[in-house]
Amino acid sequence: MNKIVIAGGTGFVGQYLSERFRTLGYQVIIIGRRPGNILWTDRSAISDSLENAAMLINLAGKSVNCRYNEKNKAEIFSSRTATTTLLGELIAGCTNPPKLWLNASTATIYRHAEDHPMTESSGEIGTGFSVDVATLWEKTFFDFKSEKTRQVALRMAIVLGADGGVILPFKNLVRAGLGGIQGNGQQYFSWIHIEDLFQLILFLKGHEDLDGVVNCAAPNPIMNKTFMATFRQVMNRKIGLPSPKWLLEIGAVLIGTETELLLKSRWVLPERLENSGFTFQFPTISTALQDILQRG
Repeated sequence: MNKIVIAGGTGFVGQYLSERFRTLGYQVIIIGRRPGNILWTDRSAISDSLENAAMLINLAGKSVNCRYNEKNKAEIFSSRTATTTLLGELIAGCTNPPKLWLNASTATIYRHAEDHPMTESSGEIGTGFSVDVATLWEKTFFDFKSEKTRQVALRMAIVLGADGGVILPFKNLVRAGLGGIQGNGQQYFSWIHIEDLFQLILFLKGHEDLDGVVNCAAPNPIMNKTFMATFRQVMNRKIGLPSPKWLLEIGAVLIGTETELLLKSRWVLPERLENSGFTFQFPTISTALQDILQRG
């Protein structure tokens, strides 16, 4: 049982996990849309890959870094629910299905929070399009039931790493002297170093008592103003002009994204992981950024 299947594994997170698992001697099989991987249309090959797998990690889903028009909204929903449904159907047909199915979700499922942090036990589900996506995604996942396959939904905060994700745009802003606060700077920024994401997946694999939803976020979220100040400090840039909300709204239209990605206050704590004894290698934003920026 040294086979791991990563669905939607061609992105920033999937590529990192694939490399790390291979260094540990695992056979890694990727399901995706690129030649050389198992294609989503090949149900037989997907079924064969799931048979006798130690773990399935499903990361599939269209990026939310786009304008929320009707076409993109429909694709964001369907790219998550259709792939999750397909995997559930094929697992149900396996003789020896994966022991563990980790399905991506998002910490954005919680409401905009500036008053207190959101945990798995006390967090309040929010409202709006992104929350609707996350809620339906998790419902689709947990509607599937199997006595042979343990299920965990990974409510991931923003993943920080050297080779993709949000780091490059922030580096460019700081370099250009625009690395000040976004909006009023009071919104919370929950994040996780990509190596800690990999380590917590290994942790979940070994802790068979853990299932359901798990917050995948570092234990020390910070306000946007602290994040940007730390970024400038690590990059040795003293000047960082602020970006008020009105300017962000114009910029979001120009580059085809939404201001929610910067302005929603995500204040999320990893209660279940910490209560179970997981230790983060990068618990603070300064340690995380120092590691990532020296690699990049």
